[in-house]
Amino acid sequence: MTKIEFGYGKTKMAVEIAEKNLIASLLPKKQENCGDYRTVLTESLAHPIGSKKLTEIAKAGQKVAVLISDVTRPCPSYKILPFVVGELNAAGVKDEDILIVSGLGSHRKQSAEEHRRLVGEDLFQRIKVVDSDVENCVLIGESSRGTPFEVFTPVVKADIRVAVGNIDYHYFAGYSGGCKAVVPGVCTRNTIEKNHSMMLLNDAKVGKADGNPVRSDLEESLQFLSLDFIVNVVLNEKKEIVAAVSGHPIEAHRKGCAILDTLYKQPITELADIVIASPGGLPKDINVYQAQKALDNAQWAVKEGGTIILVGECGEGYGEKTFECWVNEANCAEDLLKRIRVDFKLGGHKAAAIAKVSQKAKIFLVSSLPKKMAEKLYMMPFSDLQAAYDAAMAEKGQDATVYCMTVGGTTLPCYGEV
Repeated sequence: MTKIEFGYGKTKMAVEIAEKNLIASLLPKKQENCGDYRTVLTESLAHPIGSKKLTEIAKAGQKVAVLISDVTRPCPSYKILPFVVGELNAAGVKDEDILIVSGLGSHRKQSAEEHRRLVGEDLFQRIKVVDSDVENCVLIGESSRGTPFEVFTPVVKADIRVAVGNIDYHYFAGYSGGCKAVVPGVCTRNTIEKNHSMMLLNDAKVGKADGNPVRSDLEESLQFLSLDFIVNVVLNEKKEIVAAVSGHPIEAHRKGCAILDTLYKQPITELADIVIASPGGLPKDINVYQAQKALDNAQWAVKEGGTIILVGECGEGYGEKTFECWVNEANCAEDLLKRIRVDFKLGGHKAAAIAKVSQKAKIFLVSSLPKKMAEKLYMMPFSDLQAAYDAAMAEKGQDATVYCMTVGGTTLPCYGEV
């Protein structure tokens, strides 16, 4: 027997699996020596992809908007920004002509202390930092798919725009990073909901950038507003910078996506009867809304009609108001899929994503949720992982095949074309 542990809140849960059943544990590739992030960033800025150097783009007297993520994202902006600002200063741009904009998307406003953490003490004292504001946006154009690009006014008024971010998998936009700093980063809820409403289209898939309707749509914003330079990083499991790409918002971004794939995409030659997946414990399993990412990745490793065992404590329940309302108001999974097609709402989109997975595979949820809350998610509730696994084996038979994904939120199984 093989004993495998999965993160569960602040603790762990273990399961014993017979060797004959376990195909593999799917894990990101280890980065033993990621090098010094300062060298990584310096080299990236010195060799931009599809673009001139930032020092050749920026000019003295120009107003520059530098877009960063908010506190809900893992990007270490405070490590990257000194290099970006250094390039701007070297080009003759003064600190007072730089505005750092934290893209909130649909998230809450942030405190001054959170701004300080995002940009670091030195830059917080030197450069103005603001949140994007959905009440202060201007329409710059409309995509061919009908998305109105309503962008934060100070970003539109800037002479040049620079985006700082990290590239990770996104379950329907393919990847984070690149032009997502603008759409949805510094846009209105109206823009975000129209763009995200394409999530149910066939090619709106994790790990797919080119030909993905959600990403293609948001990248059309470049026809109306330039994104003059990006600095995107790839992080390892410890959230350390292991790679960086700089330059053109699409060309450099795609290179970063390819780097991410070498670390986190796991090619598989067969699908399993049972997939056990965990986000990895706190904070990634603090609620269902966060834990959903591991479920979404697990679906790519399971057979049609198979079983996914999602391991997540979810101590704070569902975790998002609209998500909770949609779950409680639905009578079946199909209700959610029908609703999202005609009435797209942020929050509701994750309820629909769970419903979509539940139509492919049976879902067992090992959590602290009350039984009724789990059942409203179309999941069978368990409080013990071994009990959930034994129940799945009883259903699938003693020759059932199994994958384990102990860091399921950042591991992407790839069977043929994802």
